[in-house]
Amino acid sequence: MKITKRNVDSQPPSDKTIYLWDSEISGFGLKILPSGRKTYLVQYRIGGRKGRTRRVTIGVHGTVTTEQARREAKTLLAKVSLGIDPLADTDKAKQASTTGELLQKFLTEYVDVKLSPRTQVEYHAIIRLKVPHSFKRKYIHDITRRDVSLIHQAMSDMPTRANKTVMVLFKFFNWCEENEYRDDFTNPCRHVKKYKEEARQRFLSPQEQEGLRQILRIAEQENLATPYAIEAIRMLMFTGARLREILDLKWAYINWELEILSLPISKTGAKTIYLNPQAIEVLKRTPRQKDNPYVFCGVKQGQPIVNLQKPWRRIRAMANLDDVRLHDLRHTFASVAVINGMSLPIIGGLLGHSKPQTTARYAHLAAAPLREAAKLIGQQIEK
Repeated sequence: MKITKRNVDSQPPSDKTIYLWDSEISGFGLKILPSGRKTYLVQYRIGGRKGRTRRVTIGVHGTVTTEQARREAKTLLAKVSLGIDPLADTDKAKQASTTGELLQKFLTEYVDVKLSPRTQVEYHAIIRLKVPHSFKRKYIHDITRRDVSLIHQAMSDMPTRANKTVMVLFKFFNWCEENEYRDDFTNPCRHVKKYKEEARQRFLSPQEQEGLRQILRIAEQENLATPYAIEAIRMLMFTGARLREILDLKWAYINWELEILSLPISKTGAKTIYLNPQAIEVLKRTPRQKDNPYVFCGVKQGQPIVNLQKPWRRIRAMANLDDVRLHDLRHTFASVAVINGMSLPIIGGLLGHSKPQTTARYAHLAAAPLREAAKLIGQQIEK
């Protein structure tokens, strides 16, 4: 149809982005977003029929009149007919951007807007600490797979962290392509082979669990850690929750009547944690601070515990558990569930796993019931 003010005004928003093209000026179009925002644009090719398709935004309807947009479209398309790319100057400006400048832009425009607070912290830390300045000083179009591989190789002694850094850079270069800072399909992280990561699963034996409980009582009596740190460790033991889910727990998230924690955000989105009597008892005896919304309070007024690692290192040393991480308390919670015959879907629901494969790594712990079943079958066959 011919793009006129009347026709543009009459177009209703759809549930997806749609494009309308002018019947008189080939390449002149209107983009309509689901929000109702309408933008004039020009689409063209440089380099013949097999050349790259490009789009130039002219302006938003209401800010730019339809007639102004038509005149600008004719001017731009006239340049294209002479072999001039209207976006050439923009391309030069984008290519002149350093990788460091664009990493900062990536953090501001994508990470801080679209990712969870916990993931934001992780991305910021990796880009600040693991991406070298020599890499950041290079122009974005000069970065090659070799540059990424060198970063990866420099962290060969930390395979998990090395792989995570490449993953963050992979997302970054995809963002660069989407925003035309690099050409499509030029992500330099492609084919950088990841290091093999050995999933570490450390479970506390019943004797170790009892030893840890005793040390926690001693730490409490001798003030070796704050009451909040000690109760937070107990809460990790009794719920199998992730560390930040407990440290960031607010009183408002506790439903005493239903005996659940309703977390508005977690690694896998909103999450419900079901409380056993032991966990409820921990919450009931945890002292509540005035003007602090968090259950496990930190040193700063109104803030949660920031770092549980220091008290944990003292406590685990006393319990002769130097190789045990706080996350291993979550593994132990799952191991107790499996050994006691609970199904993997139930355990996945308790832990808040989004994928069945994540829970399946605990399946081998169910060997004891299988061993007993095999023994029983053998006895029956022998008879």
